[in-house]
Amino acid sequence: MDKEFWTVTEVMEIFEVDEGFLSDLEEEELCRDGSPAKVFRIEELEKLNLVKALVEDMGVNLPGVEVILRMRQMMFEMRRQFDEILDDLAQEFQGRLKRGK
Repeated sequence: MDKEFWTVTEVMEIFEVDEGFLSDLEEEELCRDGSPAKVFRIEELEKLNLVKALVEDMGVNLPGVEVILRMRQMMFEMRRQFDEILDDLAQEFQGRLKRGK
């Protein structure tokens, strides 16, 4: 997918969903975070793919999807912070090793 934006029609075809499903997601603020009206960015397509799987394959309702997406985002943020801490510790350790020689 080399495009920057996809139209609602393209998204409906790609994901085999109807416009009502997309409208419900938009109403619950689960997609199209700040995109121009009636288009989707790649990040939103990735989120839509996850949402569709949660709803259709796992039977999760939209409020449940919202909770899952929020928890997922929090986990990504925690992972980023953890990686930063590990990087800082590694740099500190390397500095101490060099000073010890």
